[in-house]
Amino acid sequence: MLDCRDEVLFYTKQLVNIESIVNTNGEKEIAQVLHAMIASLPYFMEFPEQVVISRTSDDELERYNVLAFVKGTKSDSSDTVILMGHLDTVGIDDFTQLADLACNPDELLEAIKKEALPESVRAHAESGNWMFGRGTLDMKSGVASHLYLLKYYSEHPDELEGNLVLLAECDEEDSSHGILSALKDLQAWKEQHGFNYIAAINADFVAPRHEGDENRYIYKGTVGKLLPSFFITGSETHVGSCFEGLDPNLIAAELTRQLDYNPELCNEALGETTVPPVSLKQMDLKPAYTVQTALSAYVYYNFFIHSWSPKDVLEKLTVQAEIAFTNALTLLKERYERFCRMTGEPCRELPWKVRVMTYGDMEAELAQAHGEKYTRYIEDFKQQLLNDQSLDVRMFAAKTVEEAWKWMPDKSPGIILFYSSLYSPRVELKGDRPEEQNLMEALDKAVAALQPSYSKPIVVRDFFPYISDMSFVALSDDEAALETAAKNNPSWGSKLLVNYQDVRRLNVPVVNIGPYGLDAHKKYERMELEYSLEAVPNLTNMVIKELIGGK
Repeated sequence: MLDCRDEVLFYTKQLVNIESIVNTNGEKEIAQVLHAMIASLPYFMEFPEQVVISRTSDDELERYNVLAFVKGTKSDSSDTVILMGHLDTVGIDDFTQLADLACNPDELLEAIKKEALPESVRAHAESGNWMFGRGTLDMKSGVASHLYLLKYYSEHPDELEGNLVLLAECDEEDSSHGILSALKDLQAWKEQHGFNYIAAINADFVAPRHEGDENRYIYKGTVGKLLPSFFITGSETHVGSCFEGLDPNLIAAELTRQLDYNPELCNEALGETTVPPVSLKQMDLKPAYTVQTALSAYVYYNFFIHSWSPKDVLEKLTVQAEIAFTNALTLLKERYERFCRMTGEPCRELPWKVRVMTYGDMEAELAQAHGEKYTRYIEDFKQQLLNDQSLDVRMFAAKTVEEAWKWMPDKSPGIILFYSSLYSPRVELKGDRPEEQNLMEALDKAVAALQPSYSKPIVVRDFFPYISDMSFVALSDDEAALETAAKNNPSWGSKLLVNYQDVRRLNVPVVNIGPYGLDAHKKYERMELEYSLEAVPNLTNMVIKELIGGK
């Protein structure tokens, strides 16, 4: 067992002290500091070419990844294990009056103790076994564990039959520019040094899955994430004649009622089930107040997958959207008829019908109706939108669909279903390849070896349940699935472009062995010291030893 607690704690505090909120200059600063830390180690002073700070590509911001590697000298093997983790964090606004202390764990702990705290938080604050602060859990303690192991093997390269790569990436919390850029660096090293990547070990945080859950989880593979989005058009009318129009907000409300928390949309695979979708935005697209009803609305939902493809999700959500549209029209008809009975006015038959289509189908219809005139126009429109730096990729997609809708020959109310953000692919580790089988066996051996020395159960599951950069080191999807995700994303090729072939070229099996704690992304984010600083580095090291330590 490695006696690593104090050193990993030291590195954790050094990294947490640097405020590295995603999409800020802090991402650049922490990369520079980490690079300097690694470059100052004796091994890397002797081999300076084996540590690099690499700027992200196709990125509007200046930020960097840090990569380093140790070449094992025990034997001349090309087998290579990647240790990966992200350096960025979410913001600190939730710390309110303690924001100045959010990245100073020691002072923050003392300040927190003076607050009125939930009982469980106070118990942890006073126990001496928890570290509070932004990034302590998600996931600088995980990066610190990897840094410790890189340093250890830089001092003991004779213990490795193969090579150990550290990848510390930026922008995990937003758009994954870091890992997507790093794929090219990893490929370059593969070609330059002959690396054969056989496994990747991520160190993102793990947490209880339910109240009272004492398990410390390790994950093989990861959940996939989509952002299905809906542009909803109605029929505008003056509010004084409300039944002469169709309010798109009514359809949006029914859609959210149909999708939010719906167990029918949970994806089960390998005995594990995703959480259902939940709304992340619901709005109409009226630019200002008027006494007219809105012409259109926009909603999008988080959607996790284990085995479904982007095509599967579109098909399932098309059915759900049709149900929601039907429910909205049924409700409107019922209320209109009640209103007519109350007022004595004659009822007419409301003209609207259920109408749902995907963005890909709409694009095909518009191209057939208008030919190159439309396709040139919409591409020029997208180029103009790129000049508006205030638009994120989700609003960029919405505005593109809104503009395309103006070209529809039939503008009767409808729902257009599309994707408006990055697709983070699911990764299933089934043991189909020798590399997968070897990693799974190494993980099982590590858990069996360490469990007797740790009091809480260490449990291996199949899907990391949160969005992570693990999605971009391996692919379980085929080309048709990726093509569907691209074809139905209005931002694809302009505001958003991911070279999934870079992922497929790497295609390395990945597991997550990360720090344990609670309240990631919240004010009382905290990391348990014993498991995170002792068990995690040793579990990771046992896997490394099994894979490239020699027999």
